[in-house]
Amino acid sequence: MLPGVAALIWINGPNAVGKTQVAYNLHRRLPGSFVSDPEHIGFAMRRMLPKARRIDFRQIPSWRRVVGDMVTLALQGGEDPVIAPMTVLDPELLADLTAAATAAGHRVHHVTLLATHATMTGRIHRRGETSRSYSGRHLGRSLHVLQGPEFSRHIHTDALSISAVADDIAAHAGIGLAPESTRPLARGARALAVQLRHIRWEA
Repeated sequence: MLPGVAALIWINGPNAVGKTQVAYNLHRRLPGSFVSDPEHIGFAMRRMLPKARRIDFRQIPSWRRVVGDMVTLALQGGEDPVIAPMTVLDPELLADLTAAATAAGHRVHHVTLLATHATMTGRIHRRGETSRSYSGRHLGRSLHVLQGPEFSRHIHTDALSISAVADDIAAHAGIGLAPESTRPLARGARALAVQLRHIRWEA
């Protein structure tokens, strides 16, 4: 790893665990950081296909190549760190997505957010989704797979606030994080705004 080279923080975890919320909390408290969301590319690819053939974009080979290229390109500017919130259940796919950044000498910090099934079900419902939604249908498998050692480091978020999870990630990555300065009501409003901006309309 080269000194002074930008870091990539990849935030993994099941859908609705809070990856995007944590990513934007880090972004707000880390001047110069940037959130690079791989889902944007995936949903764009899906929209180019007839609805009957809209597979999981992780299965599209070009998606992993483009994400790897775009993340590495994002790391080549003055933004540091680059934060990627994205669920990845295949360790080989995760390695592929971060390989170009690693080869370029960037520091890659991967962390997986977890919570109990009951906690996750509550979070899914608070997002306005049901147990029959994409997040609900895939919850059991996601929790089982992501608890594996290949997806460590793990953070169990059941009793942690968004800010506390961000604090933990930054501390482990050796990154100085500005303290959380807003009041609880303002933090709640900001979290709601992030949630509304990132509603996914496709199953």
